[in-house]
Amino acid sequence: MKIIKVYPDSLGEAIGIKPGDRLLKINDKRVKDEIDYKFRITEQNISLELELNGQIEKIEVDKEYDDDLGVLFEELKIRKCANDCVFCFVDQNPPNMRKGMYFRDGDYRMSYLHGHYITMTNMNQNELNRIVEQRLSPLYISVHVTDLELRRKLFLYKKNDNLLAKIKFLVKNKIELHTQIVLMPNLNDGEFLLKTLDDLYKFTPNLKTCTIVPVGLTAHRDGLMEIEHVTYAYAKNLLDKTEYYRSIYYNKEHPFIFFSDEWYILAKRPFPKLQEYGPYDLIENGVGQVQSFLDNFSKDLLKMPKQLPIKKNITLVTGKLIENIFKTQVVPKLNKIKNLNITLKSVTNEFFGDIVTVTGLLTAKDIINQLKNESLGDEVWMSHRILNEDKLITLDDLKLSDISEALNCKVKIGEDSFLSLVNGLLNG
Repeated sequence: MKIIKVYPDSLGEAIGIKPGDRLLKINDKRVKDEIDYKFRITEQNISLELELNGQIEKIEVDKEYDDDLGVLFEELKIRKCANDCVFCFVDQNPPNMRKGMYFRDGDYRMSYLHGHYITMTNMNQNELNRIVEQRLSPLYISVHVTDLELRRKLFLYKKNDNLLAKIKFLVKNKIELHTQIVLMPNLNDGEFLLKTLDDLYKFTPNLKTCTIVPVGLTAHRDGLMEIEHVTYAYAKNLLDKTEYYRSIYYNKEHPFIFFSDEWYILAKRPFPKLQEYGPYDLIENGVGQVQSFLDNFSKDLLKMPKQLPIKKNITLVTGKLIENIFKTQVVPKLNKIKNLNITLKSVTNEFFGDIVTVTGLLTAKDIINQLKNESLGDEVWMSHRILNEDKLITLDDLKLSDISEALNCKVKIGEDSFLSLVNGLLNG
């Protein structure tokens, strides 16, 4: 691992490590990444194999249990997914986006670190052994279907990837797993869905959950397999079977099967109470995200001012999917604050196609093009989900300042909460 920084007064500085040097092994075991490093550096008596100024050196170190070298390593190189799934969102991106938008993440380390869902198709036994040894738990697995023939058809992966054997090995060794099925009408539903659920349920309780999400389709599917859209009727029919599924598949004190929020919005059904989701945080997979937001919004309302010192006109921008929820359950309550006037504007996704309706996939150009001739008031508020993980740029590589300049209006981002945004208006 290449070292790019050595902190002052650190163990690394005392040893003589400099930027550009490499850490090769700890206690004769290769260090492949920062997870390896953090796992192996905890011992008090360690043997380091380093490449210092181009020369290989071994150094014995006695240290405290929680001491590390005090160095910064180069960024983790993420492993690419081995599949070419017919429903992969990456293949449905329009051309001329930044390079990172076309990368398929298939790295189990990112699953452990950040909750990314992976397929495990190209994982070997050594990697499975490492997961167990280093207790890289929980992991999040994209399953979609367990029938081997259909799995090959949907994943475009020619070999048998022995998914169930890998899952069996991990749960036997007490690695916590959470799984996901992207459901496609008339492809992996019906009997295929029941078989997949049967196969996964056998691995409870260490396989904790299975989340079913609707397939996401854009207008950019030229040359790809034809897949049907999820409709209101389809979503309603699926949710009608909730009690049936949960009567069969139940993981001790909480459900085994979860449905992402989009199903409830499409079927025009109320969301389950958060207690029904059990102890697991699946919000980043779209499970309980809206209800969590609404619950927190109700609590935040109690902390918000009753009145602003001067009148403020605010434009709140969302995608089409959440528009009605904000229109009925959020905006009217915010507008009860005296001197605050919130106007809701929903933006159609022209970039991916109007069948993509989530706020998090809105682009700056769509926002600008559809709002530039509107009267926007004093500020525009939007969700942080339009930005990347660093909260710097949008999907089409623009900054908040670019949107603000184009709209000639201050743009502010909310972290799934309006409290800080409202409080920011108190000074006029």
